[in-house]
Amino acid sequence: MSDQAGGTSFTHTDLPQVGKRVLRIGVAGNYGLQTSDIQHAADQGVGFWLWSPHFKKVTPVLKDLLRRERERHVVAAYTGTYGTIITAGQVRKGTEKALRLLGIDQIDVLLVGWLGRVSRFTPRIQDELVRLQQEGKVKALGTSIHDRVRAGKLARDSILDLFMIRYNAKHPGAEQDIFPYLEQRQPSVIAYTATSWRQLLKPIKGLKMPAWPGSPAANGRPPPLTPQLCYRFCLTSPHVNVVLTGPKTRDQLDENLGALEAGALSSDEEAWVREYGRRVKAKKRLPYI
Repeated sequence: MSDQAGGTSFTHTDLPQVGKRVLRIGVAGNYGLQTSDIQHAADQGVGFWLWSPHFKKVTPVLKDLLRRERERHVVAAYTGTYGTIITAGQVRKGTEKALRLLGIDQIDVLLVGWLGRVSRFTPRIQDELVRLQQEGKVKALGTSIHDRVRAGKLARDSILDLFMIRYNAKHPGAEQDIFPYLEQRQPSVIAYTATSWRQLLKPIKGLKMPAWPGSPAANGRPPPLTPQLCYRFCLTSPHVNVVLTGPKTRDQLDENLGALEAGALSSDEEAWVREYGRRVKAKKRLPYI
């Protein structure tokens, strides 16, 4: 895979908050990958991992990778799960548990999980996060967040170094609500749900599109999108550092990683993918074929 030194290329990115350079596709190992598949992903160059104590199948091999090649890998570890209310005490307890389970001295990115509209991000929680940084147990602070307006405000002014957000051709709202606020502090952005939970991959009855750019009308690429196009859409954004993939199988993993070799979408291709996502979202009901 091609690369360039420093900054962000199509295939690699610097994460200045953790001082490491990684492949721009990262792996969440909680959707079916086996232990050997995680090693396979690392062999392909993957170096960004979303992890929580619940990812039991991937923990042993990830622990081994961190022992052997610590400087190559970035672990973003959850402090909580969806729907839970986090306290300052739970933040510390979860951090120390993650350090034990992974056999490391410092977590690269500690994610405050699912910081939504009503989730608490109190001064006590923030103080505890800063203390964990000062103690050297955590390098960077981040959050997984659905509330784009709140994310934009936090991107502009907060202690957070990294934002894990939903971003895809069906849900591009981060372009208005979050990306304009990145310039001042330049936190990193991790995109997930590139396929909109596979909605962009399923044929939809009655949804018609013009021919794929550069293709004759009779041979144009029909809907739906392919996984590679979904990942290339996200990777084409200059505001996205890493796109997460959560494949069920090694074959899916390899297919998704192929987006890096395919390269950025052209302006016409990006417009086509964006229009497809818009039409999918406009369907109030999705009658899949």
